[in-house]
Amino acid sequence: MSYVGPDFDPPQPRRSRRGPLTVALAALVPTALVGWLVYTAVGDSGDGGGGADKAAPAPTSHSTSAPPSAAPSSASPSDDGKKPSPSPTVSTSRPAASGPLKGKVVVIDPGHNAGNFQHAADINRKVNIGTNWKECDTTGTSTNAGYTEAQFTLDVARRLRTILQEQGATVKFTQDGDRPWGPCVDERARIGNNAHADAVVSIHADGSAAGNHGFHVILPASVHAGAADTRPIVAPSRDLGERIAGNFVRDTGSAPSNYIGDGTGLVVRRDLGGLNLSTVPKVFIECGNMRDSKDAALLTSGAWRQKAAHGISEGIVSFLHG
Repeated sequence: MSYVGPDFDPPQPRRSRRGPLTVALAALVPTALVGWLVYTAVGDSGDGGGGADKAAPAPTSHSTSAPPSAAPSSASPSDDGKKPSPSPTVSTSRPAASGPLKGKVVVIDPGHNAGNFQHAADINRKVNIGTNWKECDTTGTSTNAGYTEAQFTLDVARRLRTILQEQGATVKFTQDGDRPWGPCVDERARIGNNAHADAVVSIHADGSAAGNHGFHVILPASVHAGAADTRPIVAPSRDLGERIAGNFVRDTGSAPSNYIGDGTGLVVRRDLGGLNLSTVPKVFIECGNMRDSKDAALLTSGAWRQKAAHGISEGIVSFLHG
């Protein structure tokens, strides 16, 4: 199949040189002999002649070659068969628009990664979270029907990004389905820190026992150990978490967890690297229990996930506006 590029025009049919040349020579030289000699010297430019074909300009490189194939993604194996490393780039979508959140930076952390299942050795590697050493990451949970937490978190994160960008925020992801696995929990914290985020929200869904239902927001405890020092962010993170919890109830109709948090929907933890190593306001939200049939029906509903994203966004907006 031929390709006509923007700076390439298909070659036009060649005009025969015999007609006009012969007429001109006949007008100048009246004898047939002289005309025949000139004709012989010029040569035949008809379909069977090779001289004209050699003189024709070669087509440009666009004419018949197909466009080059796309480069392999970061998730594809390299040519030498070696396992690719996770991409260090931070996923950022289109530039922020004008709006009430213009100038604000929000980092969204979609929990886990769908590729973690194929990278057990990588995600089981221990990293220092200040208070202790912990696995780089986990696979996350899933509903009984197989809808994974990684699928859920990325979908809600993308919906949340759209809402926040429409209000002018600059939104960055820790991963956007563009890495083969991870990132590790320490890198997730570092991405928010390096972005000097005004708020960071890590999105999750729980994997508790059937009958346990509802959401809860996880807040950082006051930790000062090793590389971890959450003392400056404890108060603003609680403010962020409380606002998200309140708006999440209103927008989704979901109740706070009946199995953790004493009905407040708020839980303080000191064993999560993503919180311990954060230097900016950050919370986790467990949007529901994937192992409970009633919660699973909500988590697998696109309409409900949109409500969840809206509730989280409202909490973030309320926090950023103070």
